[in-house]
Amino acid sequence: MRTEILKYGRIRDLRIDRGLTQTQVAAILHVSQNTYSQYEIGTTRYPLDAVVELAKFYDVSIDYLVGLTDEPKPYPRRRGR
Repeated sequence: MRTEILKYGRIRDLRIDRGLTQTQVAAILHVSQNTYSQYEIGTTRYPLDAVVELAKFYDVSIDYLVGLTDEPKPYPRRRGR
């Protein structure tokens, strides 16, 4: 049974909208392209630190990434974060 935590389509769409390859995003997360591909298609769960990195990188909220909201704009972040 596959449990989807993230809306994987959103991760893929954000990447494609910015003209990035899986290899480029994988490098940001310090994982292999194959691992990132598995994240994107939902066969492997993202670790929380990857979710945080992607939210920062794409400047969207974690709530948006996980499908709790359709509003991509993140909440104001604390200084130094």
